[in-house]
Amino acid sequence: MNTTQHLYLHSPPHPVPPRWSEAFPQGRILDAAALPGWLRGHSVVFDVLWLSTGDAQWSAHLQQILQAEPQARVVLLSNTPTPQEGLMAINAGVRGYTHAYAVPALLKEVALVVEHGGLWVGPELLKRLVGSTSLALTQRAAATPAAAQSQAWSTLSAREAEVARAVAAGRSNREVAELMHISERTVKAHLGVVFEKLGVRDRLQLVLRLSAALESDPLPAK
Repeated sequence: MNTTQHLYLHSPPHPVPPRWSEAFPQGRILDAAALPGWLRGHSVVFDVLWLSTGDAQWSAHLQQILQAEPQARVVLLSNTPTPQEGLMAINAGVRGYTHAYAVPALLKEVALVVEHGGLWVGPELLKRLVGSTSLALTQRAAATPAAAQSQAWSTLSAREAEVARAVAAGRSNREVAELMHISERTVKAHLGVVFEKLGVRDRLQLVLRLSAALESDPLPAK
């Protein structure tokens, strides 16, 4: 397949978001009533499937989709996004969560991240997820001997590891720059190297990767 196929699950009488149509003019629209038959016959091929909270049955439709296609890349569009709803959606299996009225350029960016295996959440939800994880990360790192380093984290330099710790604790690039007395550009450069070495695409994946690593090993010591 040379181009990404986008499929929007439409639940009348709620309209398809105009900006979605603008972002993906070649996208296809599937009536929610036809979902069971489509799941059986796969008459429509898609790379990213879009749902909307305007559909009161979106959660049930999501479960139907994931039962039939566990690896389906689903993005949920919300008319009124909240961290609570976003967290519920991510836990339910969506790969992306954003505003239904996001500009077309942002919708395309969301799609690109999801297509490449990433997760997309809004800044408020990201901050909440990072914040809830940071305390556990700090406690585990402090309780584990510095000598017990994993091979994955040992690829980071001391400076890169320091940036990774600060970002995992929920600090912004500016806050990291002030903390480490370096420029934001340098922080971005270090963070880019960290992402590349650890095979992650964004801050959320970094936190999740760090959390998994600390089940047995800490970050490299300062």
